[in-house]
Amino acid sequence: MAAVDPVYLALQRFRRHRYDECIQLCTELLVQNPYDQAVWYLKCRALTMLHWVDDTDFEEEGVADMLLDENATAALPRPGTSLSRPQTSTAIGAPGQGMRPLSASGRPLSGYARPGTGSARSGSRGGVEGAMQGARAGTARPVTALGRLVRLGTASMLSEAGGAFINVDRLDLRKYAARPALARALFDYILYHDHNPRKALELASLATVQTNYEDWWWKERLGKCYYMLGLFREAEKQFASSIKSQPMVVAHLQLAKVALRLDQPNKALELYQQGCEKFPSDTSLMLGIARVYEAINDPVKSVAQFKKVLGVDASNVEAIASLAAHHFYTDQPELALRFYRRLLQMGVSNPELWCNLGLCCFYASQYDMALSCLDKALTLASDDAMADVWYNVGQVAIGIGDLGLAYQAFKIAISVDSNHAESYGNLGVLELRKGNIDAARASFRTVQNLAPHLFEPFFNGALLAYKLGDFQESFDLASKALEIFPEHHDSIELLKLLRNHFTLL
Repeated sequence: MAAVDPVYLALQRFRRHRYDECIQLCTELLVQNPYDQAVWYLKCRALTMLHWVDDTDFEEEGVADMLLDENATAALPRPGTSLSRPQTSTAIGAPGQGMRPLSASGRPLSGYARPGTGSARSGSRGGVEGAMQGARAGTARPVTALGRLVRLGTASMLSEAGGAFINVDRLDLRKYAARPALARALFDYILYHDHNPRKALELASLATVQTNYEDWWWKERLGKCYYMLGLFREAEKQFASSIKSQPMVVAHLQLAKVALRLDQPNKALELYQQGCEKFPSDTSLMLGIARVYEAINDPVKSVAQFKKVLGVDASNVEAIASLAAHHFYTDQPELALRFYRRLLQMGVSNPELWCNLGLCCFYASQYDMALSCLDKALTLASDDAMADVWYNVGQVAIGIGDLGLAYQAFKIAISVDSNHAESYGNLGVLELRKGNIDAARASFRTVQNLAPHLFEPFFNGALLAYKLGDFQESFDLASKALEIFPEHHDSIELLKLLRNHFTLL
């Protein structure tokens, strides 16, 4: 029996996403014949796909991007017109902060973690200081401009024996620009493997001239290069020109991404809507609309959009998880449990899902299942999720009245993550029940420093100071709690008592 043609074998490896094996076969073939263009093209595509990053999502923005961004945005935008100033919950009748906790950006915690949800531009109240840290204070180094891409590029270079496959600086890009198939493969290699947007921009400009400015693909890639270089207005023009030449989903997504980066959520909504009119069954555009509504704190429209997504794609994980979180925080744990069970049936298995299943079972009075699910979450949890799982174990322990277990769970959560603010807050309340006033006060102050966006530690500190007779500190903390959560009834009542007391004095 004759041996299989190695080129055909490499092509099959590529089609089955076994890129490492494909690259190895192509390397061996190129050693025998360095001028084989088909094998060169195949290896170029395999290297590109091995390091491909989906850049249609809104990425995290670090301190370097904030300080070096020269694009002007409104300093005091109206609520709902900027990612840095979302709508208030009372404006749309959504459940307040007392029912659903808020993130540091001032909007409810999302049911699905996605890029950009914790970025500084999307509303971090800490400003530049908040951008200097990662998802949780003190646990991650700052995100820098193109930092993730630079690190990926470094790793890819180290993984190749004998250095880089293509020395881009020595190529005659004009020659490649005249050959469309090779030019496209080379462009993606330069952008996604070498992470060199300047050289990619040069090749895209030459290729656009070769096509008489009529090829939508090159215009879209030009816009992508401009975006990576921080030239958002030029990127916006190229994406709009690409859509005019040939409407495509990816160009609509990129154009809306530019609008979000320029802090124009309403314009991004319009662009997503225009894309949905042309591509009514595309879930990525529909998800973009839902994400923007969630970002400007309009959960009613966001939930309606997620339901539309499920009408088109019943197995969309993001829509299912977001709807599950919505039903859980609107006091419908049974419905949330059905959504999370659906994710489990689809093959999703991670500590976050099992933890959410345990909480839904607990609040749906299925106590035996709750403990089993939380135990499974602890088994799967890594260091990143371990503190949150133990915190939820403590919440369940409080619910069943086992304060000793709750105290131990919160202590373990703090030992895993010394900056877990929520655990410090609950630990302060438990210390207060034990009569350890100094320890409780220290815990509340720790939370106020770690998470200034939470109203509970300020109210608890104000109440404790009021009982201890420190009325001025109580007034300051209660005012801060009311500033964070204006609808909090207990803070309003406490301030009334303090004002009456000050009046009598």
